[in-house]
Amino acid sequence: MERTLQVLLLVVLFALCLWLMYRAWTKRAKKQAGAIGDLPAVPADCGAQLLEPTTGMYLGSTLAPSWIQRVTVGDLGFRATAEMTRFERGILLERSGAGTIWIPQESITAVRTERGHAGKVMTQDGVLVIRWTLPTGTEVDTGFRGDDKAVYPAWTGTQTTKTGDEA
Repeated sequence: MERTLQVLLLVVLFALCLWLMYRAWTKRAKKQAGAIGDLPAVPADCGAQLLEPTTGMYLGSTLAPSWIQRVTVGDLGFRATAEMTRFERGILLERSGAGTIWIPQESITAVRTERGHAGKVMTQDGVLVIRWTLPTGTEVDTGFRGDDKAVYPAWTGTQTTKTGDEA
């Protein structure tokens, strides 16, 4: 009987912890809702495609400049497999099981690589991070871990060409 009570107490404690985590997540989402607002809609014409689609994992979006202050509004805080494509007018991030994110070109302030993002720590330059400004004026960092890290220089604009003089 004593063992059954201990197990029951443990299950209740576990359920309480889950409920508290859910409550904290929704409270943070309500607090951030005004700062995040509505995301830009995907335009009918994205312009010419500048980079081939890159597959990988959407890691989430954070309030800039903090890499751990995750945005919890809508489905922006959830990780998902994704495909990211660069167009003349912006970046299209199509996520599996979540909404598509359109990042207009005029909103992008930086595209860089980082070691970590949204609580995910990788190796040196393991995460591609896009800093952009939402229509509300809030700056966010959107993290993406590509399946092929060799494409990162094309995304960040640091791609170099080798010449015969290099050894």
